[in-house]
Amino acid sequence: MRSVVMIPARYASSRYPGKPLVNLLDKPMILWVAELSANAVGKENVYIATDDNHIADVVTQAGFQAVMTTDDALTGTDRLAQAAQQIAADIYINVQGDEPLVDPKDILKVRDAKLANMNEVINGFSWVSDHEDPHSVNIPKVITNEQNELIYMSRLALPGFKDRKCAPVRYKKQVCIYAFTKDELTAFSAFGRKSELELSEDIEILRFLELNKTIRMVETQPGSLAVDIPDDVAKVEAALRKVAKE
Repeated sequence: MRSVVMIPARYASSRYPGKPLVNLLDKPMILWVAELSANAVGKENVYIATDDNHIADVVTQAGFQAVMTTDDALTGTDRLAQAAQQIAADIYINVQGDEPLVDPKDILKVRDAKLANMNEVINGFSWVSDHEDPHSVNIPKVITNEQNELIYMSRLALPGFKDRKCAPVRYKKQVCIYAFTKDELTAFSAFGRKSELELSEDIEILRFLELNKTIRMVETQPGSLAVDIPDDVAKVEAALRKVAKE
């Protein structure tokens, strides 16, 4: 079975325009993600799904494959659905282009979970660290049952509590590595709009709940950092320097 990594990369990000091409230690962020993805599945199985010629030029000059999509894709997963129509594979692994510290072992862990559960959507999670604020709206918090099946995901600090002694000791957060089949991506796109919960939370995985899909959450390594806003660049660069010294 063929597994490919697809990295959605949109230039016109509402929170950070041009984000895929921001330089981190003098290398465009999209290339950090592509190279780490190649360490997991091989360079020939990595594709960047984009609607922007500048991004396509950067990745192709670095030896990666670009798949052109339309500029009206509602979300990165909708963009992935468009790209999947052009690439033959059994499993499509979505690695977000703003996570330059993604661990190749986690990509493989998500892939293996999909191989074992082909009828379920797979998504990663880790635990919110002591250095992160669980109340930050930039961190989607994950609510699962005891079998690690997704119940809900929110930008609020969930689960909630009535009595402080029942407050959660720690919170799960989403790690943006997903695994889908082409049929799952097609169904997601065919929904035709953002679901009400997806629109409110701005978390696209929630659309699959409307499709009655089981979403299995797989624990990944802690320490993943995303570049959501310009202020994130310095701390991500510091983390990249630390990794380089290890």
